[in-house]
Amino acid sequence: MPAPIRFEAPTPLQYFAMLVADDASFSLLEAAISVAQDEYPRLDAQAVLAEIDAMADRLRRRLPADAGPLQRLRALNQYFFQELGFGGNVNDYYDRRNSYLIDVLRTRRGIPITLALLYVELATQVGLDAAGVSFPGHFLVKLHLPRGEVIVDPFTGHSLSREQLDERLAPYRREQGLVGDFEAPLGLFLQAAAPREILARLLRNLKEIHRGARDWPRLLAVLERLVVLLPDGWEERRDRALVQAELGRLDEAVDDLQAYLEHAPSARDAAALRRRLAAWRRGRRGLLH
Repeated sequence: MPAPIRFEAPTPLQYFAMLVADDASFSLLEAAISVAQDEYPRLDAQAVLAEIDAMADRLRRRLPADAGPLQRLRALNQYFFQELGFGGNVNDYYDRRNSYLIDVLRTRRGIPITLALLYVELATQVGLDAAGVSFPGHFLVKLHLPRGEVIVDPFTGHSLSREQLDERLAPYRREQGLVGDFEAPLGLFLQAAAPREILARLLRNLKEIHRGARDWPRLLAVLERLVVLLPDGWEERRDRALVQAELGRLDEAVDDLQAYLEHAPSARDAAALRRRLAAWRRGRRGLLH
């Protein structure tokens, strides 16, 4: 009698890789949910998706079939920000749990990008044309209405005028030298963000939180996802090498840093990193004796 076939469940990283493998079938919301599996290995992403669908269904049932876009938007804002109580975590903005959608759903508190992911999903499910906007310093949501665009701050629930957006953008423009003859138009910063770009921004938020806390195991888990998400993002490969070295994984660190230097030989940090790579190789040889 043949032995029964056993199917092994994918690891969290393998699951994530399947979700982000192809831009045409990119599962943004599911991939964003799955990020929390590094913290909660038994997290059921499908159950979280079902919870979000149920929220959208409750709102959809309240709307008349002939409700116009503006009526739908007002109902969404009332439901999301007032009834459900979603809003920004002003008391602990840099808590890593603000980046985990399962925790945002539980606490109703998050950061702009996670709140935007939920808001856009509900908006889309009730027939609104909504998209995330990777605005400098603060993720936003853009909605297309018959009479024009509406920009919503998912952290506060407020709609933002062009004057308010210009005011928020001013420090970034000055920092980047985008003033005077080089001033970039506001519309350039209000383009809909691609799913891969949104997920990279979410992961990079977590990356900075873990790096600031010197939490190397959690930081490595985030970098593993970034390397999968951005195969040509050689800076993520470099950063993974540095974290691997902190954790004593010199073989993996050498491979990653070598790959970075091969693809970015003229980078500003290349000379310093070549010296570090040589030291790691010496250290690795020492471990073999």
